[in-house]
Amino acid sequence: MDKVSGIGAVIVAAGRSERMGGIDKIFVPLGGKPLLAWSVDACQACDLVKQIAITLNESNLEPGRNLLRERTWSKASVCLGGCTRQDSVKEGMRQLGDCEWVMIHDGTRPFLTWDLISSGMKAALETGAAVAAVPVKDTIKCVDDTALVSETLERDKLWATQTPQMFRFDIISEAYQKLLTEVSDDAAAVELSGRKVKLYMGSYSNIKVTTPEDLLLAEAIIDEGRRNKGRHWL
Repeated sequence: MDKVSGIGAVIVAAGRSERMGGIDKIFVPLGGKPLLAWSVDACQACDLVKQIAITLNESNLEPGRNLLRERTWSKASVCLGGCTRQDSVKEGMRQLGDCEWVMIHDGTRPFLTWDLISSGMKAALETGAAVAAVPVKDTIKCVDDTALVSETLERDKLWATQTPQMFRFDIISEAYQKLLTEVSDDAAAVELSGRKVKLYMGSYSNIKVTTPEDLLLAEAIIDEGRRNKGRHWL
């Protein structure tokens, strides 16, 4: 990894937690610490990550600053996110100092590991853009507006994308400058700009906490990891 001088990380956590039944998921307790702390702790402990920008919504700015002080995140800063996810990413990138590479990660994916960061960086060196992903396990069907199946997709060619997503800073900056529509992830912006994106193996444990059921699953993953005593995020 001698070609990498350091990564700037954007932790996106400016959502409204609408599917959590009124609970603000960013600060909900998980395994003894706030949900947000899991991914930021991982970045703070990773030598490859030199800077961390955490994007939050307006109501969470002050609690976020308090958490930063409490956990002594020396690499991190907190900023106000935007109206959409991609606006929040752009705000986070503005907080980063001079860096060649940027890692974008969902603050609601607690199980970020050194391996996910390192493998992502190695993959990004090939094309300038790389995304953690896992092969889908279920059969996926396309349907029309009346829920009738129009096509069954070839499962062997389908991957579910995750974060972290790694980009050369100039590539993701250019992609967002050119973007004219809303996209579901940062890789889609790069794809629309005509660049190639490399997938690398993520983890089925790298879940996104969106609903109360996800929170229960995350607790189960932590319990299993502690029994096995081998997880980097414990």
